[in-house]
Amino acid sequence: MNSTRELLHQIGDPTHTPDERAHLRCHLAKQLEDLGNYEAAREAMGNLWEGVGERPIVKDLDSQTSAEILLRVGALTGWIGSIQQIEGAQATSKDLITESMTIFMSAKRSDKVAEAEIELAYCYWREGAFDEARVMLQEAMTRLRDSDKRLKAIALLRSTLVETSAKRLHDALRIHTEAVPLFETIASDALKGRFHYGFAMLLKKLGISEQRKDYIDRALIEYAAASFYFEQAGLSRYQACVENNLGFLIGTIGKFREAHEHLDRAQALFTSLNDKVHLAQVDETRARVLIAEKRIAEAERVVRPAVKMLEKGGEQSLLAEALTTQGIAHARMHHQQQAYSTLMRAVKVGEDAGDSESAGLAALVIIEELSAEISNDNLVTTVQHAWDLLSNTQDMSTLKRLITCACKVVELLHIHPGFPPSVDWKNFSLKQLLHRYEAHFIELALTDADGSVTQAAHLLGLGHHQNLGSLLNRRHKNLRKARRRITPRRRSIIPKLNRSRSEEADRKPTIVRILHVEDNQVVADAVKETLEVEGWEVDTCAEGSAGLKKILSNARYDLLLLDDDLPGLSGIELVRRARSTGHRKNTPIIVLSAALGEAAAREAGANKFLHKPEDVSSIVKTIRGLLRSAEDLKT
Repeated sequence: MNSTRELLHQIGDPTHTPDERAHLRCHLAKQLEDLGNYEAAREAMGNLWEGVGERPIVKDLDSQTSAEILLRVGALTGWIGSIQQIEGAQATSKDLITESMTIFMSAKRSDKVAEAEIELAYCYWREGAFDEARVMLQEAMTRLRDSDKRLKAIALLRSTLVETSAKRLHDALRIHTEAVPLFETIASDALKGRFHYGFAMLLKKLGISEQRKDYIDRALIEYAAASFYFEQAGLSRYQACVENNLGFLIGTIGKFREAHEHLDRAQALFTSLNDKVHLAQVDETRARVLIAEKRIAEAERVVRPAVKMLEKGGEQSLLAEALTTQGIAHARMHHQQQAYSTLMRAVKVGEDAGDSESAGLAALVIIEELSAEISNDNLVTTVQHAWDLLSNTQDMSTLKRLITCACKVVELLHIHPGFPPSVDWKNFSLKQLLHRYEAHFIELALTDADGSVTQAAHLLGLGHHQNLGSLLNRRHKNLRKARRRITPRRRSIIPKLNRSRSEEADRKPTIVRILHVEDNQVVADAVKETLEVEGWEVDTCAEGSAGLKKILSNARYDLLLLDDDLPGLSGIELVRRARSTGHRKNTPIIVLSAALGEAAAREAGANKFLHKPEDVSSIVKTIRGLLRSAEDLKT
């Protein structure tokens, strides 16, 4: 890469043609833009461009040179317009970039078309139009070749930024993970810094959403790595962004003094850069920290100028977030009417920008903060609106808030039965709405848990997995297909071509069958539901003598689950009789009992002993382990 001094020398060389000098200016501007020095980049364009709002001068230049200038000016217009909050700048930026893209398409320059699409996506992201940004980035990736590593890296970075901003955190995590091998080959400190910064932002959001301290700890490490690379690259603007995010993150764990110190450093850096939009972001972050400290009036004073600044430009998603923070401050100062007006505006701004997540979160805040102050009619409308806006969210904390708000509305309506007659009951059913919330939440948890009911129950905060099993069997039977079934593990990837068809049929996975002997009907039903959700068949009986008959029979059982304290024969005696019976010698056995009989159970031949009730949540995990061990012995 040529240095700034070398490029300036070449630009001043009179032997270069106007087209060559224009390309050199664009190259220098791009280098300065990558360093975050946007004003210097504007100056590098020289007499080709007077500034934001002015059209670049491309007269007498060839078409591809013109396209290069339009692209660079378009990108700089977006950056400078965002920083200085210049009204209409993002629209102008998009027009210029689109014009350049059309020329590059005619010239069949797929790499330059992809670069233009990446820049266009960033404009859409600033406006909160995440769907449009996503489409642009996907288009760009299809055009890039394996050799276009730098552009691919930038496209992936911006893809993770879009998905993180849209609260599609697991999509962002997938993209980020897939990008690791590429960034290991990238030499640029600036790009490496952005990679670690994006990962830190993602881990921060996941840590807060899923209450994962390990993610928070990892985010702090990634921020440190990002800060190191940004310092190496001389990117003070990005270092300031790191400080702002550290201030927020440390504030969430209650270290308020340290949080303000980071925010002070971010504020000083952005002030030196005259970056007004990021200064507004720092104010909004500080207001959140102050709210957490219960310094509400001070928080409102801090966020007020941030809102005014963001109102001037095109950063509508940031404006929606700042309005939401301001609305929370108004509500906690007991300025209910002002809070409602501010939050409703936040909903509208988010919707108009296409940022349904920000709009939906503002709607949730209305219910959380103002439910006692607004009419039942408005509550029902707001919770319905929040569902529509947040129906595609992958953020578990957002979904939990959504469920909590819906339940809160139900509770309020029950307390105040005089429901307004203006509600259209023909088109709205709160019961159906809650059912939809529950189904969406369960489906997402099963997807994230790869079909494991136990893990999904943990994600949902349901405690024992049988609670989720009951929901699936009684209210959401259509979701049972999302659960995972146990199948025997394959021991070899080499096909056995000489097996007969009958042998192949014999080797097909069969449904696991479990014998459960339990005299407590409530426990028996709960365990049956839980195991059937996993795709297993359960044969139950309530007496020791009946259990013995089944054990001695030729019925196929892949596992025995036995209570100890039974009418007739005890569970321990059933274990002994099973181990003395030829075809049950190696059958896995679990004793599940409230009695302190672990030593006796193991001495009799049981594989595992689980205590009731504390170990009930471990049943599925224990069975899975024993079934796998049994399968290994067979092979």
